[in-house]
Amino acid sequence: MTLRSLLLSRSAVDRDGERRTRPDLLAELWAAESTRVLRVRPDGSAPVRPREGGGAALQLVPARAVAAAPPQDAVVLYLGREADGTSHVAVEVPAEPAVGAGPSARPDDERWSGLRDVAPDLDDRDAGLLVEAVGVLNWHRVHPHCPRCGARTTVTSSGWTRTCPVDGSEHYPRTDPAVIMAVVDPDDRVLLAHNALWPQGRYSALAGFVEPGEPLEAAVRREVAEEVGVVVGEVTYQGSQPWPFPASLMLGFRARATTADIRVDDVEISAARWFTRPELAEAVRTGEVLLPPSTSIALRLVEDWYGEELPARPSW
Repeated sequence: MTLRSLLLSRSAVDRDGERRTRPDLLAELWAAESTRVLRVRPDGSAPVRPREGGGAALQLVPARAVAAAPPQDAVVLYLGREADGTSHVAVEVPAEPAVGAGPSARPDDERWSGLRDVAPDLDDRDAGLLVEAVGVLNWHRVHPHCPRCGARTTVTSSGWTRTCPVDGSEHYPRTDPAVIMAVVDPDDRVLLAHNALWPQGRYSALAGFVEPGEPLEAAVRREVAEEVGVVVGEVTYQGSQPWPFPASLMLGFRARATTADIRVDDVEISAARWFTRPELAEAVRTGEVLLPPSTSIALRLVEDWYGEELPARPSW
């Protein structure tokens, strides 16, 4: 079964992996009039503008409007190519332009938004570009050194690898698999939980990281048992979504519970509840329960169980 409208799983650009290893690719693209550059700040925000007809669009600019050549002191990443030949490159820029900066300075009225906020307003192309850029640039930011010898690595393969100049090892962007599940009991109630760090009333589906050597189905059963003490039997895959905060891939499941008694771990989970459809709809309507935002696969898992969009979606 395919979940409806996974906002961070959209894309309309060919990542064009075969060209990445060309050593001159970024310089060639930077000089091309058709290349467009996506600027991303360290916090993952990017410039956006209103889109004709509604919504928002990324503010993609010609390379020459950013700098005369690919910046040597910043990570530059090849994002891919559209069917019309337009190539896209991402570059990490400082949080604020330097005083007296030249062509790389941004207008004061330029609006910068993070992926969580702007994703619902972007089209497929722009959503895919921003998810890709944020995910890979996050990895560069936190993995600047070789994990084998500690030497500082250099950016290679048009931003898709880092190479150690000491031992020659290549290192690739990492993705951490995490399971997220709508747990449903024999009475067709859904189980939602409240994380101890969340504001009062915020509930979502259970989730957790996959451990080394662990099948996905086993990870679902283990996480549910650890967090709420419920035993899960049948596990059914429903869809996946990137979650680059900083580097997760959320793998969504429907999990059939064989027990209903809840025992929260009181460490990560402080409360958990079973809901019937009328109970959840009423709790959401009154604001007693705040569900996940539309960017999260968690909401789609809950709505898939519910059978339609829920009547209200208070924002986190």
